[in-house]
Amino acid sequence: MAGRQGNQTVKNMLWSLVVIALVAGVIYLFIPHDESKTPVKRVDYRVELLTARRAAAYPVAAPEGLSREWKPTSVRFNGAAHDNWHLGFLDPDGEYVAIKQSTEKPARFIDDATREAAKTDTVEKIGGRDWRRYEGSTYDALVSTEKGATTVVAGTASFGQLTKMVEALKTS
Repeated sequence: MAGRQGNQTVKNMLWSLVVIALVAGVIYLFIPHDESKTPVKRVDYRVELLTARRAAAYPVAAPEGLSREWKPTSVRFNGAAHDNWHLGFLDPDGEYVAIKQSTEKPARFIDDATREAAKTDTVEKIGGRDWRRYEGSTYDALVSTEKGATTVVAGTASFGQLTKMVEALKTS
């Protein structure tokens, strides 16, 4: 009698394992999972923006009026290093766009901010300012030097998206 109950217990455990495996398989199939992308968290950059605007020797730029689909992902201000301002976004297509400003020597700053993109002959008038195009293997960029600082809008996004960011920039 004890041997038969032991066999029944093992049989029940095996059936339980089969049922659990089936349920886990169904859950795995129907719950979305994309292991190739780590979700990027939205950051609130208001405090850093206020700090930068108070401390920087130039009018600090940040976008206003962009749709919620533009996701702010990184923000930094370093007053000790040429008043460097950085504000990074993912555009609605998931491409990277960053606003970078500094009082550093323009040639060095542009080279770093654009990841060594090449200066082109194309200059666009956007928002009353001249913006020169830079094209690179990593980033494309729109660059403007004015009021003692250089502003770079660079990223993996198209020039159309970079232009949208430039059009949204406000300094107060």
